[in-house]
Amino acid sequence: MELFDDLLKFTVIDVIDVILVALLLYYVYKLIKGTVAINIFIGIIFIYLASRLTSALEMELLSSIFGGFMSVGIIALIVVFQPEIRKFLLMVGSTNFATKSKFSKRFKFLKTTSLNETKADIIVAACVKMGSSKTGALIVLERNNNLDFLISTGDEMNIQVTQPILESIFFKNSPLHDGAIIIADNIIKATRVILPVNNEKNIPERFGLRHRAAVGITEKTDAIAIVVSEETGQVSYLKNGEFVIYKNTEELTEKIKTELS
Repeated sequence: MELFDDLLKFTVIDVIDVILVALLLYYVYKLIKGTVAINIFIGIIFIYLASRLTSALEMELLSSIFGGFMSVGIIALIVVFQPEIRKFLLMVGSTNFATKSKFSKRFKFLKTTSLNETKADIIVAACVKMGSSKTGALIVLERNNNLDFLISTGDEMNIQVTQPILESIFFKNSPLHDGAIIIADNIIKATRVILPVNNEKNIPERFGLRHRAAVGITEKTDAIAIVVSEETGQVSYLKNGEFVIYKNTEELTEKIKTELS
């Protein structure tokens, strides 16, 4: 009867509260999915549930141990999830809904032929061509996080993405070939961009500064990066600080299209 009475007291505000919590958990899961942090997150949930269970069963020793852990849980979360928290805050603070028009693109009747969508096949074709001549390249593809804070480190551009343009930018004698380029909605926003380099993560010695820079930017934001190795000509795809070498260009193209959609 008490449970039934509680259900009767369930108001519209409670429903909104539950929905907001569910959305928050969904976006937290989406943010850390595919990373090591997901296992830590599951472990924290397990400890929390164990704490509530031991408290309900009046197991004082275990309850006090779990309670002590949970009392410093906020500090532990900040320390453990520092990269993910930074990425989340960056996403909240830098997402520019007005310029990206993500919301309006959801409605077909608002779409026009003037809307630009990043052409994954053009980028992959350019990378494969540069790889065959062992021309190094670092391409960052903007997603939800606005990367305008990086543009000041390089040269601001507003160029439509084409294969010849990409190849000419990274041509060894080009004044623009150093650093990374940032692409959003099929527009090259900046060239010669200096990215934060990750010096903590252990990556194979055959990968150089381009790969470390790609690891750094994909760990700190939700951007994806494409790297062409100057030494081997291999094309690497990076997301969340993890990279994969794709030998199948069609598979890489579909992967990029999926991430940018």
